[in-house]
Amino acid sequence: MKKTRVLSGMRPTGKLHLGNYLGALDNWVRMQDEFDCFFFVANWHALTTGADNVAEVPANTIEMVADWLGAGLDPERSTLFIQSLVPEHAELHLLFSMVTPVAWLERVPTYKEMVEQLGLESPSYGLLGYPLLQAADILMYKPAWVPVGIDQVPHVELTREVARRFNNIFGEVFPEPQAKLTEIPKVPGTDGRKMSKSYGNAIYLSDPPETVRQKVRPMVTDPARRRRTDPGNPDVCPVFDLHRIFTPPPDREYCATGCRTAAIGCLDCKDVLLKHLEPALAPIRERRQAFAEKPDRIVDILKAGSVRARKVAEATMSDVRRVVPLMP
Repeated sequence: MKKTRVLSGMRPTGKLHLGNYLGALDNWVRMQDEFDCFFFVANWHALTTGADNVAEVPANTIEMVADWLGAGLDPERSTLFIQSLVPEHAELHLLFSMVTPVAWLERVPTYKEMVEQLGLESPSYGLLGYPLLQAADILMYKPAWVPVGIDQVPHVELTREVARRFNNIFGEVFPEPQAKLTEIPKVPGTDGRKMSKSYGNAIYLSDPPETVRQKVRPMVTDPARRRRTDPGNPDVCPVFDLHRIFTPPPDREYCATGCRTAAIGCLDCKDVLLKHLEPALAPIRERRQAFAEKPDRIVDILKAGSVRARKVAEATMSDVRRVVPLMP
């Protein structure tokens, strides 16, 4: 039986951290046996807010895809490709831009947030059109599902609206994909805020054991627990959020009870976390390192995947050109 297709991508911003892994990458890996998976490096999207740093994109791509492969994405079971190596994306984006109202793009929440966060007085069209290029990325492969977090649902809904409008104007080409919500656990950074590269609070998949230990042991905990003898509350402790993800129930309960009764200290609790976190990261880090040492192998995988992806894109654009007959 033909597998149902899913598609997703990431901007190449370099090495991935635990939040990236638990929020998206681990889910991608688990999808590979059930679905026909297409995962792409969104390198054009990297320019929407980082055009000045374009020289970093190639190296960042290698680092990110090394993490993909280390986590378990298999180029034999998934199509891994680079957006810009499939120029049909740009052609479809152009056609969509001819029929999509500007107001649809201006109402996308992430656009407004980025303009405010970056303090942009005159945003680029690339930033405004980011969700429309994303719609082209998605619809090109006619997936049934797009695995996303809750914050990306408006983008998938816009994609559905674009597909509907295109089909109504020109003719039926695109099915409307559905968002497949990923269950993103709360992944705190070392300072208690959401784990983020920009906050400098991330634990990376590539971090060696000693680095992980150096990051975990000073992590913030329950602010009310100022002394070793003070009882704490695991429900407000960022370290315990990681226990919920990595620590088996018996050890997790030991830490929770020990915290509430002050029977153990915060460093004791963190050592229990490290006992379970390190074995979970070790195989990912080792596989990742094997690929990172052979960047040419990563490039070959992406080029081969891009060839496969382009065949699908060419078929889609053949359907598009049939209903948008521009040439005599």
